[in-house]
Amino acid sequence: YHTFPGRFDALNQRFRNHTLRMFEKHGMTNIAYWTFQDSPAKENTLIYVISHASREQAKKNWAAFVADPEWKKISDESQRDGKIVEKIDSVFVDATNYSPLR
Repeated sequence: YHTFPGRFDALNQRFRNHTLRMFEKHGMTNIAYWTFQDSPAKENTLIYVISHASREQAKKNWAAFVADPEWKKISDESQRDGKIVEKIDSVFVDATNYSPLR
């Protein structure tokens, strides 16, 4: 996730206080969350990995997540002071057969 200037703390608060729980509610497993150590990315970029039972299930999980009235309320309330997320990069990956984490 890439935030608008000055909105990175709001994103981290939303993830910390709400998003991880909402992901789990909708069948997504939280794996890891990272921030950068160096500028400029450390001011506005969050990287995370979640898992789904399958790619098809991921579509269903995301659809349920974005349609959830609780999430809509959380999102709206967290953006009272302005939009948070400027850009999302989303990819699906497979672990290699030599990866320690699979």
